[in-house]
Amino acid sequence: MAPATEFQGSFLSRISIRRNQIISMDVNHEQELEELEYFQKHVSERFSELISPSSPSDPILSIPWLQNLLDVFVSCETEFKGVLSTVRISKSPSLERLLSEMLERILKALDICNAVVNGIDSVRQSRRLAEIAVTALKQRPFCDGSVRRAKRALTSLVVGLNGDVKIRNNGSGGSSNQQKTTFRSWSFGPRSNVTVVGGGGSSGHVSKNWSATKQIQGMVGNLVLPRGAEASGPAMPVYIMSSVMALVMWVLVAAVPCQTSNVLVAPLQLPKHQSWASAAVNIQERVGEEMKRKEKRFGGGGGGGLMEETQRMEKIGLSLLEFTERFRFPAEETEEGEVAEKVEEMDEICRGMEVGLEDLQRQVREVFHGLVRSRLEIVSLLDQASSAI
Repeated sequence: MAPATEFQGSFLSRISIRRNQIISMDVNHEQELEELEYFQKHVSERFSELISPSSPSDPILSIPWLQNLLDVFVSCETEFKGVLSTVRISKSPSLERLLSEMLERILKALDICNAVVNGIDSVRQSRRLAEIAVTALKQRPFCDGSVRRAKRALTSLVVGLNGDVKIRNNGSGGSSNQQKTTFRSWSFGPRSNVTVVGGGGSSGHVSKNWSATKQIQGMVGNLVLPRGAEASGPAMPVYIMSSVMALVMWVLVAAVPCQTSNVLVAPLQLPKHQSWASAAVNIQERVGEEMKRKEKRFGGGGGGGLMEETQRMEKIGLSLLEFTERFRFPAEETEEGEVAEKVEEMDEICRGMEVGLEDLQRQVREVFHGLVRSRLEIVSLLDQASSAI
């Protein structure tokens, strides 16, 4: 039998090791709480910037505002990956499940990025139609030929901006031909090798049943606010980042015409009582109001995007279209002046969109690439967790 002193020393040694382990666990838990608090604060501050009254020059859903939104998303994602790097996934089976679900959400977000890239191309087409009308209506004096050219371009413009909404030709007794635009669509399988968006286009499996709305519904279908002990653990930042991703994709689909049905339903019920969510809720509500206004304008049938520039373009386009329908040569001097003002405003919008759309499209592609990298990093973390078991 070992001497009492030797046994006592061994026992005290084990107590000391256990105490150090507990202290280490407490330190790790405190660090996790600090990381979580900082992440929530970061999300709150960045989203608050988007609706700050100090930046009235960038109205909500304008191209510069959408670019700021994507900057905020990238910033939040960077912070999220920093939080994720400190987490021990192998010790939390529920976290492993949540991250696996997040991988599926990222795939759906990649689909949406592809659709938005193509949607921006359709906005470019609308801009080109607006330019044709501007060029035609800048000719003086107005003549039947130039007004007819403007009328054709404006009819296609307004129909293109509103999907299947019919434009009534006041005074002409007929209705315009409806313009149908074919959109590519994508459906990345859960284990597919994602091909990133290229410099001039996009790739992926084409599916006639693809819908941006369905993708967003799939992103939020199993998104549940962590409760109990999970609310103060790593499950919370996964929930927050998933919510941010779903909200940003929803806003993009709302702003840019995509292959989708109406997106009037909010993407998810955000927890208003949490600091990080209050600004996000505000953005969600304001976009929802824009949707309802457009739906009301078109009797419940308004399609197309809510981008601020295209809405202004649509409003002016409708006014100019009315002028072309009632035009009789020669035009009255007063009417010429009113038309000239609207044409100048349309020209200004077109000039602003020329660079803005290119920058926005490039930024969406960068978000796509960033999501691909994030997905690979999460897959790597899950693989490490599996091998550690």
